[in-house]
Amino acid sequence: MPDVTAPYQPGTPCWVDLAALDQQAALDFYSHVFGWSGGIGPPEHGGYSVCLLDDKPVAGIMAATPMDDQPAPPTVWTTYLASADANATKQAIESAGGTVVMPVMDVTTLGRMAIAADPTGAVFGIWQAVDFPGAGIVNEHGTVIWNELNTTHQDAAAAFYKTALGIDSEAVKGAEDYFALKVNGRPVGGMQSLPPDLPPGAPSHWLTYFAVADTDGTVAKVTAAGGSALREPFDMIAGRMAVVTDPQGATFAVIAPKPMSEG
Repeated sequence: MPDVTAPYQPGTPCWVDLAALDQQAALDFYSHVFGWSGGIGPPEHGGYSVCLLDDKPVAGIMAATPMDDQPAPPTVWTTYLASADANATKQAIESAGGTVVMPVMDVTTLGRMAIAADPTGAVFGIWQAVDFPGAGIVNEHGTVIWNELNTTHQDAAAAFYKTALGIDSEAVKGAEDYFALKVNGRPVGGMQSLPPDLPPGAPSHWLTYFAVADTDGTVAKVTAAGGSALREPFDMIAGRMAVVTDPQGATFAVIAPKPMSEG
C-alpha cells in the first residue's frame, strides 16, 4: 500500500527534503514534474514547505540560507533516517565514527532532528517523530520509492550504519556490487560503490529515487523545465530509471518500477 499507516521503524528512511537557493522556483519545478502542491511555509517555521500529493506529505523544500557564519547549505536532497531517540542516535553516530554536522534540535512539536555524516562522508538526517511521522505516501508516482547510499567504502559504511542505526546490509542476488539495506529483515534502501561515471573526487552521498509512471516522459518534463539528465533512461533489474538534476543542480533519480509479477 502506498499510504503509510504505521510508524517508521528506527533506521528506516522516513523523509526527504531539499535546500534550494530559490525556494519558489523549486516548488514550481517539482509541482510541474510530480504534481506536488504546497507553498512557502509560515515565517515561524522558517518558510519550510511541506509538499503534498493527494493531501499527504511527500517531501520538504526549504530556502538554502546561511546560518551564523556558515555558508548556505548545498542544493541537495537529504535523506532522513527514523530514530526513536535523537540524542541517543547522535551519540551512537559519534561513537561509530560519524560526524554530527547540525546538532539535535526541536522542530516545534513535530519532532526532533539532526544532520550527520557517515565515516565515508555521506550526509544524512535523523528524525525523531513526535507529531509528524514523515512521508504519508510512498511508492507511487511522484513519491519516494527508494533511498540509496553511494559510497567510497562499502565495508566502512555497512559497519557504521549497523552500529549506529541498526541497519543491516545484504548482497542482492543478480545485482553485482549492490547491497540491500534492511531494518528488521525488510529492505528499506540500497548501497553501492560510487558509480564509475561520476566525476573524479565525487563524494559519498545518499540518492533519492522518486517513483514515476513513465520514466522517459518524466525526463522530458525535467529537461523542458530547465533540468538536465545525468543518465538518460535505461532498463535495469528493478525497472526503467534515470538520474537527473533540477534547474538548481539538485540530483535525484526517477524510476518506473517493474510490476511485481515481473520480479
